[in-house]
Amino acid sequence: MVRVHRWLPRSVQLDFWDQIRAGTAAKPAATAAGFAPTTGVRLFRQAGGVISNAPARLGPTRLSIAERDEIACLTAAGHGPRAIGRAIGRPASTVSRELARNTGLTGNYRASSAQHRAEHRAKRPKPAKLATDRALRTVVQAGLNRKWSPRQISERLVLDFPDRPEMRVSHETIYQSLYVQGRGALRRELTAALRTGRALRMPQRQAQARRGRPSGGIQDMVNVSERPAEVADRSVPGHWEGDLILGKDNRSAIGTLVERSTRFVMLLHLPDGRDAATVAVAMTEMIATLPPLLLGSLTWDQGKEMAHHRKITVDTGLEIYFCDPHSPWQRGSNENTNGLLRQYFPKGTDLSQHDAAELVRVAAELNGRPRETLGWRTPAEVLTALLFEQQTPGVATTA
Repeated sequence: MVRVHRWLPRSVQLDFWDQIRAGTAAKPAATAAGFAPTTGVRLFRQAGGVISNAPARLGPTRLSIAERDEIACLTAAGHGPRAIGRAIGRPASTVSRELARNTGLTGNYRASSAQHRAEHRAKRPKPAKLATDRALRTVVQAGLNRKWSPRQISERLVLDFPDRPEMRVSHETIYQSLYVQGRGALRRELTAALRTGRALRMPQRQAQARRGRPSGGIQDMVNVSERPAEVADRSVPGHWEGDLILGKDNRSAIGTLVERSTRFVMLLHLPDGRDAATVAVAMTEMIATLPPLLLGSLTWDQGKEMAHHRKITVDTGLEIYFCDPHSPWQRGSNENTNGLLRQYFPKGTDLSQHDAAELVRVAAELNGRPRETLGWRTPAEVLTALLFEQQTPGVATTA
């Protein structure tokens, strides 16, 4: 049963949520508002961590509690709606309606009772869209099971159902259906499919760049600043970013390759370790499967697993560039992809337990996710279209 803290005055709850909206954590916000930190945590969880579900202050077009206090005092003193309106700066008709709505059976107007009735009328107990539309709910659940984010699902609905406006739902509605107690439109366990895996939304924090790894004495490195301009603006396909994700105690690893223009992902199976020779063999075999169109360059960090980069270049023709130390943003697409991969390969686990077939399956699932930067198409769709255009060079275009 959900515990509702109705004993807390509304003004106190509003102060608490104002602190939350300003970025304060639940416990300090509760202390600042004047109640127990544990109560603040319960209030935050009751709202599902979704600030839009918290009590909101009424807008300026509505009467405030202070104005209602003035109306009560002036009414008790015998003043009429016109005089009261002039005193509080409101039209006489507003005051008249307020008195008609909120004067009790005894003929007395009380500010606190009027405020409570106004807040109750302002509520919108509309049933959740996902709770009433079975077809839409089924599609959303299927997307969550594929580990798509609510934003990806929302945007992809527009592409997949262009002529069905009823098949639209905002990503915020999906989040609320997952997190907010009592809405119950989606199964709560589906939150495990989200990237965070949390059953509670948390305030957004500033991302901290991952610390880079030392170079390990790599010889003849070519710096990322020397890459051709076409690599930086992603205008030409065939330029890749790569890295390793590491398992428990850094004893196992999986190699990741991401094509910059299409965000297409390939994963390197490294069951025998992550030394330079092993990585070079796995990478050469993987790159050999690519068509010439996709053999441009590779950008990696200064990890010692790339000590044999010259041999990789000789065997594949792929030019290799190295990022500056502690500069993960120079491989932004790869960093983002590695974050997505942690849904499948959590930190602190043994990555050697995943065989090559499992890596192929995970890569296919990632390549089947719609991406905002691709206009909500998937990397697989964009790459397929790119290869098709290359195979049909005689097709003319018209202005």
